[in-house]
Amino acid sequence: MERESSNGIPGRIKRFVFGRAISPMEPGVFRKLSLVAFLAWIGLGADGISSSCYGPAEGFLALGGHTYLAIILALLTALTVFVISASYKQVMEKFPTGGGSYLVASKL
Repeated sequence: MERESSNGIPGRIKRFVFGRAISPMEPGVFRKLSLVAFLAWIGLGADGISSSCYGPAEGFLALGGHTYLAIILALLTALTVFVISASYKQVMEKFPTGGGSYLVASKL
């Protein structure tokens, strides 16, 4: 039945948009799932991007007349992003199959 629906125009559109079905037992599926995790990282980054739209401006306003501290603020912000990214990278290397925050917290 699935074969019949994939031959129609809606099935072709679905396959074009989402691609073919992938078996989880396929040998190269881990690389494809890693790409999905990377794309999810990009999607979740949108939350940080929305915060970054108003965060630096508010930080700069908080400096008031001490504008000479703006460079230090920018460097510390970049350092914070680097540390968080490195931390996520370490967690992803230690738990490549995922598992959620409970598993990570209980194993570390």
